Amino acid sequence: MLARRHPSVSVEPDAIFVRDGTVYTSAGVTAGIDLALALVEADEGADLAREVARDLVVFLRRPGGQSQFSVPSRARAAADDPLRPVLDAVAADPAADHSLPALARLGGFSPRHLTRLFHERVGSTPAVYVEAIRIEAAQSLLAAGATVTAAATQSGLGTDESLRRAFLRRLGTTPSTYRARFRTTTTTT
Repeated sequence: MLARRHPSVSVEPDAIFVRDGTVYTSAGVTAGIDLALALVEADEGADLAREVARDLVVFLRRPGGQSQFSVPSRARAAADDPLRPVLDAVAADPAADHSLPALARLGGFSPRHLTRLFHERVGSTPAVYVEAIRIEAAQSLLAAGATVTAAATQSGLGTDESLRRAFLRRLGTTPSTYRARFRTTTTTT
């Protein structure tokens, strides 16, 4: 919306924080902490920034490009939008067959018309959207403690290698590193 309303402004939708000259912006509360740590590091050095991050029990530097909202919430199709059933089906079962012909059949469109609708309403191709949903599903699975193989299979990305390539391309990290960083822990009594 910001980019549409102000076309002369360069908008980075997946940045955690942005510095433009003397102006700094962040994407929310946690991103504000990331920005504050970056400012401490710039002013006082990496050692103090690491110490502050350790005291706050946060990462000094989260992997960049972490979107602040889920993929389905960014798609923003209205309930009566003809794409809604397609978007909902992908989100409901990321591992299902979401090839272009299958999605077109599901929505009652030709593959060409479906691709046009995706570009117009979602801002990407169907394949890019499906991959984003699958990566998000894999992230959730890994954070919940799933193995890399299970996350690859259950998210629809297939193999460990295809999951690794998708993570590197989209998140700039490997599934194993992501799992180690974000895996939830349970307490025992």
